[in-house]
Amino acid sequence: MRSIKTVYKIGHGPSSSHTVGPYRAAKIFGKRYPDADRYQVTLYGSLAFTGEGHGTEKAICSGLRDTTVLVDQTLTDLPHPNTMLFQALKDGEVIGSTRIFSIGGGSIRFENESSSEDHETYPQRHFSEIVSMCRSRGISLAHFIYRHEEPSIRDFLATVWTAMQESVSRGLKAEGILPGGLGVARKAKTLYQKRCYNESADVTMNRVIAAYAYAVSEENADEHIVVTAPTCGSCGVLPSVLYYMQHDRGFPEEEILDALAVAGMIGNIIRTNASISGAECGCQAEIGSACSMAAAALASLYGLNIDQIEYAAEIAMEHNLGLTCDPVSGLVQIPCIERNAVAAMRAISSVNLSRFLFETRKISFDDVVATMYQTGRDLNEKYRETSHGGLATIYKNSPMDA
Repeated sequence: MRSIKTVYKIGHGPSSSHTVGPYRAAKIFGKRYPDADRYQVTLYGSLAFTGEGHGTEKAICSGLRDTTVLVDQTLTDLPHPNTMLFQALKDGEVIGSTRIFSIGGGSIRFENESSSEDHETYPQRHFSEIVSMCRSRGISLAHFIYRHEEPSIRDFLATVWTAMQESVSRGLKAEGILPGGLGVARKAKTLYQKRCYNESADVTMNRVIAAYAYAVSEENADEHIVVTAPTCGSCGVLPSVLYYMQHDRGFPEEEILDALAVAGMIGNIIRTNASISGAECGCQAEIGSACSMAAAALASLYGLNIDQIEYAAEIAMEHNLGLTCDPVSGLVQIPCIERNAVAAMRAISSVNLSRFLFETRKISFDDVVATMYQTGRDLNEKYRETSHGGLATIYKNSPMDA
């Protein structure tokens, strides 16, 4: 299993698969063929159907000069739903060509090539193996991670946490209408400031955490800098929970970084054994994974044992199974922004259940990850980030727009 560093990537929204990945692919391909006088990129699959709304062309062109981006919505026999054909041309002749896959979370893979991200940091692939190792050595999950990662991991996590906090802070101050034509107004600032009369502590917590999730998700929708956690579309879940725990509950940053490490491991296991790509497995792979990461992080922050951490992550994923990816107009706005807030609150509920009921659990985290992947593969293509089904089609005929 690879380093948890590959789970967290800092970049422009609104989509890790549609902007961060293609931008990275463009930069690398351009360096391989610097003598080309122009480039051509053809988008297939999910990128072809929702790339316009996600800003894929803009991301590619910002990473690669003199580029023409084409769309092919007819080819269906693809190695991955997010497939791109990059071509370098000089004097009208193709001097270089390769297919590149945006495999989720901003990660990319060149066809028939190994990746620098393929370096194995952990010999384990499953949570059960990690649990056995932690128990045999009498160490926590965070300490297990630090024993395997390079010494720079703490500095890396600190950089990631700074970027996450900045996205919350910016989002809470911003106002206006998000780009894309849907007329979606930013709501984080209002949600944060609008206190109900005689509001209970629990209501305040949920409202504030939801505001933090909205803040980050709206920054993502506005194509600003966010952190994949594990994707851009689900980038508001984990930061909102941890931001609340540090800024409102006073947990020290050192403990927040440990929680980030634990969350990264959960995302790593999901990516290794299933998928974090909405185009491959629906939104359960994005929001479901983010919810699991946030639940595990919070359980770790509370000092719960490894069984409770596992159960929290399992509950969070189990109750996102089958979640479709059906972005309206191909934009990461409806239902994506609201969905981040709901997932953040669900993560908290998952931890509360795991605290008391972990000894009665029947389903392992590994089992629910395998189930998510199987469910995602069984999902109809129109519910896997193509905007061909669900809310993406119903909304067009909604009487509310009349």
